Amino acid sequence: MDIDIPPNEYFSSYEDLEVHRLMLEDNPRTDGYRQAIMSNKLYFKDKVVMDVGCGTGILSIFCAQAGAKKVYAVEASNLANLAKDIVKENNLDNVIEVIHSKVEDVILPDGLKVDAIVSEWMGFYLLHEGMLDSVLIARDKFLKEDGEMFPESAGIYVAPCSVPELYTKWTNFHGVSLTTFAKQLRANKSSKPEVMVINKEDLIGNEVPMAWINLKEDTVEDLDCFSITHVAAVTKSAQYQGICLWFECYFPQVSSDEQIVLKTGPNSASTHWKQTVILLPDELEVEEQEPIAFQLDMKRDLSNSRRYNLEFTMLDPEEAEHPVPCSCHMTKCILIKTVMLQQDKHMNQTNKENSNVLEDEKIDDE
Repeated sequence: MDIDIPPNEYFSSYEDLEVHRLMLEDNPRTDGYRQAIMSNKLYFKDKVVMDVGCGTGILSIFCAQAGAKKVYAVEASNLANLAKDIVKENNLDNVIEVIHSKVEDVILPDGLKVDAIVSEWMGFYLLHEGMLDSVLIARDKFLKEDGEMFPESAGIYVAPCSVPELYTKWTNFHGVSLTTFAKQLRANKSSKPEVMVINKEDLIGNEVPMAWINLKEDTVEDLDCFSITHVAAVTKSAQYQGICLWFECYFPQVSSDEQIVLKTGPNSASTHWKQTVILLPDELEVEEQEPIAFQLDMKRDLSNSRRYNLEFTMLDPEEAEHPVPCSCHMTKCILIKTVMLQQDKHMNQTNKENSNVLEDEKIDDE
């Protein structure tokens, strides 16, 4: 499974102002970055910053407003010309220098290193578009040894789900049964990820982290492949129709009392990334505490490094390794969970008894 991006259209696609309107109006995204930067004003004061893939330049402007003395705003597409005008509009052209170039080709004066790199590089399911490669290259070329990355880390999460808005309505569509159409629709959509909003009540199992990326340490090669094999216990009786993917990004807490986290999951405010769903060709009726076993592989496409192929495999819960503890209804998991609860109870009782030991009576020397 994949979402296509023709390599020769990657940068030109970012010249579409509708794309940027969508991103700018995404309040969790834009305000998340603003809070992450402004809450660290003490850190940004008099710092040199690089904004990789600056787009309209709004993140660069946030950095300047936070007190940065110099911001290099790098943009490979022709939108760099618009960014220059926006910077002038905000009277910040004495602080922000827009560089119309791929970051891989940028050369800063006198081998200058920057104090922080800011970038909004995330795509669907985090890695779609492959822009993180450029951010890590910029880090290796331009970031000081003790510099900061905004964001500094990110995680990909997965959970089984139902997708009623895609299928339920076809059982009675304006008085007509179209279940045959719905079945064919499922088969067609199962070959390619679907970007859509999943309601929190449509998750039918707890999420599990699939990947964790450390932007200060990971290499481009570390992004080539991610894989997870997991067994999830169904949290309610439902139709098992797909696997939902989303991500979270964590910003550094350098001079702030609060860490800002940009969340894109079903339990958070909706963003333009929505969620990515791998749809099953056939839905399955599942019961509460029933185990769902699967393997999900995410591999970089060999012919287009900005694209990832997603491969989903349904596994036999009898053969797959379950997490410990596991809340499913299989006998082995119930026994393990019972033993662990008994051990915890015994340890708590022991700790309580130890805490009640009386102190030795003080000796009266008189």
